[in-house]
Amino acid sequence: MTAAQATSVAAAPSEPRTVRRRFKRPTVGAVIVYVAATVLAVFWLLPLLWALSTSFKTEADASLGQEIRWIPETWSLDGYKVLFERGDHFTWMLNSTIVSVIVTVLTLVLCTTAAYGFSRFDFPGKNFLFGAIIAGLMVPGQALIIPLFDLVNALHMGGTYWGLALPQVVAPVMVFILKRFFDAIPKDYEEAAKLDGAGHFRVLWNVILPMSGPIIAAVAIFTFIGSWNNYLWPLLVASDPSMMTLPVGLQVVAGGYGLFYAQNMAAAVLGAAPLLIVFLIFQKRIVEGVAGVGLK
Repeated sequence: MTAAQATSVAAAPSEPRTVRRRFKRPTVGAVIVYVAATVLAVFWLLPLLWALSTSFKTEADASLGQEIRWIPETWSLDGYKVLFERGDHFTWMLNSTIVSVIVTVLTLVLCTTAAYGFSRFDFPGKNFLFGAIIAGLMVPGQALIIPLFDLVNALHMGGTYWGLALPQVVAPVMVFILKRFFDAIPKDYEEAAKLDGAGHFRVLWNVILPMSGPIIAAVAIFTFIGSWNNYLWPLLVASDPSMMTLPVGLQVVAGGYGLFYAQNMAAAVLGAAPLLIVFLIFQKRIVEGVAGVGLK
């Protein structure tokens, strides 16, 4: 090899080395956690899979209780056809959607403003009022049914969307969660905004809320799901079948016209589908919000 060849070889860039990552063996505790989570997930999915399977059965096959069959012998869409032919199920779904949206929007508005006030302002009686809100967590909702029912009737809101929605807006736990999250946000951002002439509402809208996206999404989803699945209050207020929500309507059909398994399971699948879609869309936000509250 000549001197020039040796110089060129020495100057040539060396080939990149392949970096091998060592496989980290899971610990015994991690394996136990994963196995337990998998078992719990399977048990959680079993009722959903059973409802989905039953909804595609004929009414005769669904009524047979002697043998459990996960896969229908005869696939049928009769349960869904009946729901499409009868418009009341879709009316109940529309009522549930309207009521849940009203409850979610009003809960976000009231709880965010209340949490911001408790987090950022000092005023007489602040600790007492916040303690009263926390004490509301210990009062079961069933204990307030009678006074709320009398109040709604006195305001002539019985059988209306507002009568269904307004009593569900009070959510002390959401005020507590949002306040804890707002407390963790540094006040430097607010001070910088106030130097630019921003008021309290502008600070809340342009500074606090954009930084609280995950927790706001989590609160909105949990509120929407809770209102959608609420049964007792709509049962008492919505006496007119055209104003019933989906859980009440399904129970009325099951109690008044007999138990049709395939139809009820089809209605349950259609009723749960919006919640499942909303959860899948905002799943990342929900996890970030819950984790953020726990960490901060």
